[in-house]
Amino acid sequence: MSMDYYNTRELQGKQSNDPYFIDKMSKSSSSLSSSSLSASSPSPSPSSRDSRLVVCAPGPVIVGAGPSGLAAAACLKLKGVPSMILERSNCIASLWKLKTYNRLRLHLPKQFCELPFMPFPNDFPTYPIKQQFIQYLEDYATKYDIRPQFNVTVASAEFDPTLGFWRVRTTGVKGDDETEYVCRWLIAATGENAEALVPKLEGMTEFKGPIRHTSSYKSGEEFRGKKVLVVGCGNSGMEVCLDLCNHNARPSLVVRDTVHVLPREMLGKSTFGLSVWLLKWLPIRLVDRFLLVVSRLLLGNTSQLGLDRPKLGPLELKNLSGKTPVLDVGTLAKIKSGDIQVCPAIKRLKPHAIEFIDGRTEKFDAIILATGYRSNVPIWLKEGDMFSKEDGLPRRPFPNGWKGERGLYAVGFTKRGLLGTSMDAKRIAEDIERCWKAEAKHCTPFNA
Repeated sequence: MSMDYYNTRELQGKQSNDPYFIDKMSKSSSSLSSSSLSASSPSPSPSSRDSRLVVCAPGPVIVGAGPSGLAAAACLKLKGVPSMILERSNCIASLWKLKTYNRLRLHLPKQFCELPFMPFPNDFPTYPIKQQFIQYLEDYATKYDIRPQFNVTVASAEFDPTLGFWRVRTTGVKGDDETEYVCRWLIAATGENAEALVPKLEGMTEFKGPIRHTSSYKSGEEFRGKKVLVVGCGNSGMEVCLDLCNHNARPSLVVRDTVHVLPREMLGKSTFGLSVWLLKWLPIRLVDRFLLVVSRLLLGNTSQLGLDRPKLGPLELKNLSGKTPVLDVGTLAKIKSGDIQVCPAIKRLKPHAIEFIDGRTEKFDAIILATGYRSNVPIWLKEGDMFSKEDGLPRRPFPNGWKGERGLYAVGFTKRGLLGTSMDAKRIAEDIERCWKAEAKHCTPFNA
């Protein structure tokens, strides 16, 4: 395969003036096997070869323009390292802007949700609403002059051992406009919530009412007066049930597993902030016991409502499995009053009813799946060491999952929210800065 295949109409960055890099690129293009190019797609036709654009990135390529990608780009910029963000949507923070319900607000106090080097405005409430958090992210991108390339979908990213660089192949909105980005460092910032997780329920095609994931749910207004089954009892499921109640719908909540429900605040402080403070002085099991005792006093025995608690405490369970406790914002009161019914797991769906595993059958008008999200990294990253193929998360647990081999990094996969994202973004920037400065010394004569 000749160098004509690459049709290098645009070369950006310090490598474009580096004879050593250009020589390697030429050798790689002549020796690259067809199998390496067809790992995720068939060999390109002559017409596609003529149209592909190759861009050599001066610094890291970041996949994803959500909070994780923005944090990584800002930290790198402050270290003097340029980066390039590729985003499949048409905006930053597409999950928050396009796939969240209207009443959503941060579940944790704002000081625990800040991106690096920029606090929330003082006039924001303790728990900013959706629109305020989106504005914060927009201001963050403006402050650090972060300009992602939108409507660019990463089809595959693979390390080329011959070249010693990552090859990131992308397509446009319609699957055309193929571009290949060549970079020394690759940062996966698509996060834990890249794709909606939709369970397979028996009889799903038979049910006549709408079945909707929370990623497309906006408000309970459209379900006014209807009987709605919400599947999933995490923070989203609980809050959607409350929203449905507030719009005079009749929601029921499917609880398939044990769950820790804690008050959002206790003793005049946020439960999360109080936990962080107590962990400075006490072991995690003692803190868990304290949280459960106070929760019992404030909320009562949740098991009597059909919400059995796990054997492990909320913090210990979070550390071991990443499962987040539910912070109650008023849903429990609706369950106690009977406005929200608690149901067991689903056995099968019928045209206008749902059969549960306890044998009873009830009629419902609609189903909302509050079943969470999953990582999509295994779909596009052709690498098997750093990320698990099963769940798409780093194999190494927090706080060591941010760095892989050959210049591969991960941000936003800690299962510790934006606090974990900020920690990883800073570590990645510091690590790349060391390599950047070392390589800058080597490349200075060529750039000059």
